[in-house]
Amino acid sequence: MNNSTPEFASQPHKPITSHLLELRSRLLWVMSAMVLGTAICFVFVDEIYGFLVQPLADSMNENDTNRLIYTGLTEAFFTYLKVAFFAGIFLTFPVLLMQIWIFVAPGLYSNERKVLLPFLVATPLLFFAGGACVYYLVLPMAWPFFLSFQNAGGGNMALPIQLEARVSEYLSLIMTMIFAFGLCFQLPVLLTLLGRVGFVSAAFLASKRKYAVIITFIIAACLTPPDIISQVMLAVPILALYEISIILIKLTAPKNDANTKSK
Repeated sequence: MNNSTPEFASQPHKPITSHLLELRSRLLWVMSAMVLGTAICFVFVDEIYGFLVQPLADSMNENDTNRLIYTGLTEAFFTYLKVAFFAGIFLTFPVLLMQIWIFVAPGLYSNERKVLLPFLVATPLLFFAGGACVYYLVLPMAWPFFLSFQNAGGGNMALPIQLEARVSEYLSLIMTMIFAFGLCFQLPVLLTLLGRVGFVSAAFLASKRKYAVIITFIIAACLTPPDIISQVMLAVPILALYEISIILIKLTAPKNDANTKSK
């Protein structure tokens, strides 16, 4: 018989109002960090804007427009605010995870904290990896494809076709893709956690691999621009992360089996 007691058992039981007050405090910390991050990013919004449009600028040549336009008086201003807010959330994402950890950690067993902490550390790293995958791999391959539909006119073309991209639409597309890739890269965290609690197993995921391929390409088609390059560039990393999740669940399965037999 195990005489050990959980660490939180010796602590006094807090009323629900105390937990709600602490939750409000954590949310205020997160919101304050995001507001501060947004304010700081707005100071450097020109540099952030330049960073986000650089893949498109690199894909253009001297015959292209080499510019982004806006069609409303307030469009550029609110686009800058949106970019600063996006960058602020992106940079303060670890603060959100830290506050979640501070809130839930006192109610966990010591062994549960050891299990959960690596996943908490891996979450922002995978999120940033997803954003980097968009910026350094997907965009340099996707933008030349879309720019190739421009035409200088002549021959059967009565009028030329040339890109006049709106700055708000371009930056909204970039930010949506970065967040989408960042969230999709959380797949190993989600599946491995489900494996730890016994909802899924490595054998189950391996048997459903063909369905995972189909679902992955459907998700990739919904989250990326309508070209095969972007879809494949998202689907391939997701499938690789799916296989990594199977390996991670296999590595943790013996411990779970041992615990089950001991009960």
